Amino acid sequence: MGGMATAERRGQPARVDATRNRERIIAAAREAFVEQGPTVPLDAIAHRAGVGNATLYRHFADRHELIHVVASYSLARITEQAESALAEETDAFEALRRFVHRAADERVGALCSLLYEGFDKNDPHVVAARLRMEAVVTELMDNARESAQLRPDVGIGDLMVAITQLTRPVAGTACVHVERFMHRHLQIFLDGLRAPARSELSGTAVTFEELETR
Repeated sequence: MGGMATAERRGQPARVDATRNRERIIAAAREAFVEQGPTVPLDAIAHRAGVGNATLYRHFADRHELIHVVASYSLARITEQAESALAEETDAFEALRRFVHRAADERVGALCSLLYEGFDKNDPHVVAARLRMEAVVTELMDNARESAQLRPDVGIGDLMVAITQLTRPVAGTACVHVERFMHRHLQIFLDGLRAPARSELSGTAVTFEELETR
């Protein structure tokens, strides 16, 4: 009995180390994908994470699996930011503003390609994650609209397009340079969302479903 307990204690640190290594790899991969795109060499990701190539492949069979996990992680983080803003902010537009800036910090524009390369959009887990995010962001926008702070002619697709475009690296520049102006330009965009509207928008509000059309 004592020997079994000792074996279990020996196994616990190994599991903790494995979990930490996995988390390091995911974090390193996300940073590398933001900076260099989804084709960054996997050995460069392992080096950044401080693990060997064998450790990376023990956790992720191939690039596709790693991309899927990183994209899933980012989607979950964005949704959590929306849920936190919804629960913690008493002012409806401030909740929306907070979400927009926190979602930008996830660098969804730079990671956007992962959502196509790494996701099977018909996978039940992916569908559930997308619906969860869509529901909470829609609620944020509905609350701001009902409080007469958000102009009525914008949709969730409009919001997500703006966040995506304003967090992409500018062509011909290093990706890190986007940090210099990202939040500044997002604030200009948010001011344009406020009611009453100062102009009439062309076309119609963009839906979330339209963004998924390839």
